[in-house]
Amino acid sequence: MSDITISERQAGDVSILDLEGKVTIGEGSVALRNAIRRMLGEGKNKILLNLAGVGYIDSSGIGELVSSFTAVNKEGGSLKLLKLTQKIQDLLAITKLLTVFDVYDSEEDALASFN
Repeated sequence: MSDITISERQAGDVSILDLEGKVTIGEGSVALRNAIRRMLGEGKNKILLNLAGVGYIDSSGIGELVSSFTAVNKEGGSLKLLKLTQKIQDLLAITKLLTVFDVYDSEEDALASFN
């Protein structure tokens, strides 16, 4: 059984990835990396990660968020985060990464920010 489930949906030209489970070293972070790389390969470079269903993320998962962010930026796109749990928000604050990412609580606001 996989630690993480990633489902993709489109909202106009924005691709939304709904993450459920854990983004941790090994399977979770690899699954996220593969999903992002595949989307970039398909020319999708406006990506919104919905983390509402992510109960736990470790340093490797955080690292993967950062490297995904960098990969998407290199392709001239943008990667934004949606619905961080308090735990993840605290973790990003401690690691000073909260300022790196565009973070939204509302999907509507997040989608509007891409245009």
